[in-house]
Amino acid sequence: MSPVSVHAVLTPKPEHLAEVEAELRVMARASRQEEGNLRYDLTRERTESGVRLHISERYRDEAAVQAHRDSAHYQAYRAKAAGWLAEPPQVSVMEEVDVAG
Repeated sequence: MSPVSVHAVLTPKPEHLAEVEAELRVMARASRQEEGNLRYDLTRERTESGVRLHISERYRDEAAVQAHRDSAHYQAYRAKAAGWLAEPPQVSVMEEVDVAG
């Protein structure tokens, strides 16, 4: 099995940007401790209409992605952040073809 990359783009409501970023920092620390997680990066994009947050993740395989989604920290984030986003997250799950280690 080949590693799996996940890229998510989140658009927080301006008044909830600090909460979303704080929770995602907690999520990053917890996710990096998962057995199947190879990478979890959080970046910020400033746009004319506000801020978008990008999460770039890399997992050992599909089972590791599912374990992440089933984790307590992921479920807790989803429950807290539901009303903090201006639009649904844009998530892409990709099979890696030729990616630098």
